[in-house]
Order: sequence, then C-alpha cells, then structure tokens
Amino acid sequence: MAHIDYYLSPISPWTHMAGQRPARIAEAAGASIRYKPLDPQALFARTGGKPLAERHESRQNYRMQELERWARRLELPLTLRPAFFPTNPAPASYAIIAAQEAGGGDIAGLVQALTRACWEEERNIAEDDVIRDCLTANGFDAGLAFSGMLQGAEIYPRNLEDAVLAGVFGVPFFVVGEAKFWGQDRIDFLAEHLGVAV
Repeated sequence: MAHIDYYLSPISPWTHMAGQRPARIAEAAGASIRYKPLDPQALFARTGGKPLAERHESRQNYRMQELERWARRLELPLTLRPAFFPTNPAPASYAIIAAQEAGGGDIAGLVQALTRACWEEERNIAEDDVIRDCLTANGFDAGLAFSGMLQGAEIYPRNLEDAVLAGVFGVPFFVVGEAKFWGQDRIDFLAEHLGVAV
C-alpha cells in the first residue's frame, strides 16, 4: 500500500488551497496519509528559503497575484491580507498532531477548518478557543487543544527534521517513497503518480 507523508502548515494559504484534495486522492488510491505539520520559517532557514517579509518586493507582488489567480480557479473565498497573518502556527499544529494521534475524527477536515479560520474567517489560529472550535467541529475532543500540547511540542520539531531529511523545502509538500510533489498546484501529479484519475 502506498503511503503519503503530507508536510504542511496551518498558517499557509497554499495549504488552505490544497483543501481536502490530498485526503480524497489517498482514499481513491487506497493509500495511507500522515499529516506532518511543521514550522515553515524554520524549514526555510534550513533549506535556503526566505520568510515572506524578507523576500524581494517583486516576489511578494507575484505571490499576491498567484493567490488571487488560484483562489478564482479553485472558487475559494480567500482573504488576501487576513487580520491574523502572520501568527504563531505552533498551537494549531500541536492540535493537528494530537488529533491525529488520538484518532476518531476527521483529520483532513480539521486541517481545512484551521486554514479556513485564518484565510476566510479572519480568526487567530494561535488562540485556544479557535482551535477548540475546529477540533469539536471535526469530531475531536476540544480538550486536545490543551492536553495535546506536550505531545505536539515533541513531534512538531521531529516533523521538521523528517522534512529536511526527505528533501522538503516548502509547504504543502507530499512525499511518496522517492517521489516528491511541492505545492497545491502539483496535487494532480500526486494523483497521477498514485494512479488516480483527476
């Protein structure tokens, strides 16, 4: 059975645009999928990337055009400059990790709910009440926002190390064995690799 390691950050608009497509592809392919939230700033520092604020103005302007284009293509109501971006993605990432370990809910739905909270609803995904709402809405115990902090704090940096070793340099990023796919705009190639019609 194929396995997908899905490296992501709940603060990334590109993770938001990926939505539940990775989960649907995994299901159609009979593949397992592991969500591996990480700190994108730490990843950039380790792999030669630059934080958004440090990128040249031309790159920042192009990013905004791409966000608009892809939001239209995907028919996604995206706020280009949300009220709580940037914010600390660690608490939401810890919740994703804890929820995945606990099981029993919709992990793909949780990831989408957290990214939607930032990029559509302009809520702060670093705040406990936002995280608890997203957990509950997707079938998880809201208490994971607190009880999962220790577990999340342990696995979160490990995900970063795994990512660097796997050749990951951005999010969302999908690894299937030796095959690598960077970006929500490469999801069709992921599907093709797994033999899923898109």
